[in-house]
Amino acid sequence: MGNASCVFVGCVDQASVGIVEKWGRFEKLAQPGLNFFNPCAGQYLAGLLSTRIQSLEVKIETKTKDNVFVQIISSIQYRVIKQSADDAFYELQNPAEQIQAYVFDVVRAQVPRMTLDQLFEQKDEVAKTVLDELEKVMGEYGYTIEHILMVDIIPDPSVRRAMNEINAAQRFQLASVYKGEADKILQVKKAEAEAEAKYLGGVGVARQRQAITDGLRENILNFSHTVEGASAKEVMDLIMITQYFDTIKDLGSSSNNTTVFIPHGPGHIRDIGDQIRNGLMEAKAGTSG
Repeated sequence: MGNASCVFVGCVDQASVGIVEKWGRFEKLAQPGLNFFNPCAGQYLAGLLSTRIQSLEVKIETKTKDNVFVQIISSIQYRVIKQSADDAFYELQNPAEQIQAYVFDVVRAQVPRMTLDQLFEQKDEVAKTVLDELEKVMGEYGYTIEHILMVDIIPDPSVRRAMNEINAAQRFQLASVYKGEADKILQVKKAEAEAEAKYLGGVGVARQRQAITDGLRENILNFSHTVEGASAKEVMDLIMITQYFDTIKDLGSSSNNTTVFIPHGPGHIRDIGDQIRNGLMEAKAGTSG
């Protein structure tokens, strides 16, 4: 008569680990794949644990050093350590609650030491502190903490509005400074352009007067050499009278006829000639100087 045996077959999924018990006590870990159990010897598959990375979102409400209530949203990524899967299976009934409790404890001890601005600037340091504490505690229970992210820091709505108003006021002040500087530069450039235009206009008038003086001098010399016995004064008077009548002619033939009262007579013509002659002499004296 041969011996009878009873063997059961169990399959453990990939990214999982099985807990094998014998007569109610832990015996070994069942790796992914096909596993054989002997119920007659008291062996059976007590349970399965996933070794995938799991994510837990924790929302913590706390207060900063400057008495601002904030809500911190963090994401904790953790997984079972394969070699310590029995600890994870037997030691903790609800690992998510345990992780959340430790996160609450560490964050509420760390954040009240910081102002709101420091919290935004040093949120990575807060995450590192939580990570170090969780790794030390959860490692004893067969879990490892892969990463912690401080997803968001949400101040009280009234505080957010105040921060936005302060930011807007600072930006408006900065924009006013830039606008004032731009207006100043524009006015300086405009003044420089006007000064340059006046300078060039003065140079042009001076050159024009110099050209007129040179032309009159040349005409006087040519006429004096051509007509014997004619003095420079007589030639000048003749040129002035000619220019005077040409001017009257131009005024009369202009399409935009306007009533113009001009003193007319031999005495007035002589006065005009004297004035022009004196002007030419002054221009010549200024050029010589």
